[in-house]
Amino acid sequence: MEITNVSEYEAIAKEKLPKMVYDYYASGAEDQWTLKENRNAFSRILFRPRILIDVSKIDMTTTVLGFKISMPIMIAPSAMQKMAHPEGENATARAASAAGTIMILSSWATSSVEEVASTGPGIRFFQLYVHKDRNVVAQLVRRAERAGFKAIALTVDTPRLGRREADIKNRFTLPPFLTLKNFEGLDLGKMDKVSDICLINLNFNYRFTLPVCSPNDGIILQTDDSGLASYVAGQVDRSLSWKDVKWLQTITSLPILVKGVLTAEDTRLAVQAGAAGIIVSNHGARQLDYVPATIMALEEVVKAAQGRVPVFLDGGVRRGTDVFKALALGASGIFIGRPVVFSLAAEGEAGVRKVLQMLRDEFELTMALTGCRSLKEITRNHIVTDWDHPRVVPRL
Repeated sequence: MEITNVSEYEAIAKEKLPKMVYDYYASGAEDQWTLKENRNAFSRILFRPRILIDVSKIDMTTTVLGFKISMPIMIAPSAMQKMAHPEGENATARAASAAGTIMILSSWATSSVEEVASTGPGIRFFQLYVHKDRNVVAQLVRRAERAGFKAIALTVDTPRLGRREADIKNRFTLPPFLTLKNFEGLDLGKMDKVSDICLINLNFNYRFTLPVCSPNDGIILQTDDSGLASYVAGQVDRSLSWKDVKWLQTITSLPILVKGVLTAEDTRLAVQAGAAGIIVSNHGARQLDYVPATIMALEEVVKAAQGRVPVFLDGGVRRGTDVFKALALGASGIFIGRPVVFSLAAEGEAGVRKVLQMLRDEFELTMALTGCRSLKEITRNHIVTDWDHPRVVPRL
């Protein structure tokens, strides 16, 4: 079957992947209302196209934190990509580089920053969770710096892991031949006890169960609940606050994007704390259910930022039309997550390349059909939303 749009990869991935892995990638928190809303909200934004404009030349290039990229479509951090395909994050990195765009590597990747850097040139950012042990955080940041990563995407919406019921039902565990590679070789010190976490030695030869993680062991995440939830409960710092954003700036010169902002109030605090940019994100609807779709929260954040820092959108993008709508509402670019892991599962690196190309082609067509020849020509006047005119835009 010929793939003609990004969404078709999900069905292929569902057939190919073990149920536990597919559910991990696909599911959201609790009732999954926000998961559906991340997509549905885009349908409540309609176009106001302009006609009789010479669109024979379309320029989609843009600059993010000083780095020029081919289009405002980038790759969000998605954990444990080798569950989808043996080449995992390495394949994704090569696809992003070939497309001339940015990839954010997850802290919880199954390929290390060094391995991803070794795939060749490319602009890469590193996504960071703040652990209770700040020495671990500092070591991760230093490794990312040495590997040539250009920015830190600090995830701030995960003091605890959201209740992902599919993972609980499946007793989610990282497959025994994989580890969270960025934690290899770190001085982990004394890690808090987590009930019945299953660990795997880094030589991959055997599994054993211990209540405490020992240094240089890779974490395999298996408990009576969701293993990931137990790991997060034990290691990620619930006391994380704005002062830690300031602290992070004292240990790195890399620009810091704050990922997980949904309100004007937090936008202003992020700017005050010295953030280089903001990513409007609800963590793929995997944290708190019944928060707004990111496209619904975007304009509030953009207005609060007042142009002082760029604002990006993460969540629900499946079409080039979605990209245009986000830019019309003030985003400087968007990040895609699930389309990457689903296409990776279906066709490896070639699948990710195709997803990026399809979104690029659709976005270019949308620009042409709305009369926009460059990103700066995309304005709020090119769309109408149901919060502007409730009776104009139909609700699903």
